[in-house]
Amino acid sequence: MDALFHRRRHAALAPVILTILAALIACTGPAGSSSIPPPSGTAASATPAPSTGFPLTLTDDEQTEVAIPAEPGRIVSLTPAATEVLFAIGAGDRVVAKVEDITPWPPEADDLPVVATFQGVEVEKIVDTDPELVVAGGVGFTDPDAVAQLRRLGIPVIVLYADSTDGAFHDIELIGDAAGEGAAARDLTASMRAAFDQVEAATAGLPKPKVFYEIDATSKIYTPAEGSVYAEMLRLAGSEPLLTDSSYEISLEEIVEFDPEIILLGSPFATPDQVRGRPGWGGIAAVLNGKIVPVNDTIITRPGPRLVDGLRELARAIHPDIDLPGASTEPSAAAAASVAGG
Repeated sequence: MDALFHRRRHAALAPVILTILAALIACTGPAGSSSIPPPSGTAASATPAPSTGFPLTLTDDEQTEVAIPAEPGRIVSLTPAATEVLFAIGAGDRVVAKVEDITPWPPEADDLPVVATFQGVEVEKIVDTDPELVVAGGVGFTDPDAVAQLRRLGIPVIVLYADSTDGAFHDIELIGDAAGEGAAARDLTASMRAAFDQVEAATAGLPKPKVFYEIDATSKIYTPAEGSVYAEMLRLAGSEPLLTDSSYEISLEEIVEFDPEIILLGSPFATPDQVRGRPGWGGIAAVLNGKIVPVNDTIITRPGPRLVDGLRELARAIHPDIDLPGASTEPSAAAAASVAGG
């Protein structure tokens, strides 16, 4: 449930989606809660695996108990993150349909039938796939009426919504349990937690530059909210981020007052040259120093296996000379050009 998907949906449904602007990113959980987990060095350990046998009853992120009578042989994924997770844990060959992904991954899923888009869910197409498990997104990402309709037809549906990185790890494990791949899912989250610890350790003693992360500025300006996954990732990557409230909106005056040293462009609709040419932006430190860095918003905000890559990209964009164990120490081409004033 990455931010780019939500921005595309936002173009069609505007104010409704704004409140859920980055499902895996956004600050509010299913019940309007807001939380940031402990730093990754002290994060809770992997969730203990339930009985590996089926039938199995799991509790999803909306606190709904979902009974799964047998290991599912046919799975429908209604979030891009769930699609990535299912392929990463070895269940990709059982995925029979997926949600539209405007930044598709992995390539192996390219030819799967699309049964949901940012415009809605095609329940009849899902039913035609004869699914034994459907993985959906919470807080309105998947139409709640469609979820209810599928459940009335006796189809097990788990609804997920990660409101923190620890929540993302939990959801990966929950998908694994539901698909009968709990061990593989816990292996994945263990490696992800270790990588998060490495990044946090690498940035711990570094200066914390002031950072403005631009989610979008095609009409209003949007930046991360306090308590969101964005905020957590930016802090773990070694920065002092400019944050706003749950609307994700911020004014140019607030940005100018904050005077960020680095601007990170998560929006695919903006370039460093465009930012430099915006009225009122010319006096900002990041603009004056040429530190305007495009980043891949999808891997930074999507609560799946590539969240580690997103954290590493953030860390290298903020600290181009950082030494990250297990990852390239070279900054991305975009980051290098930006830091050089390009």
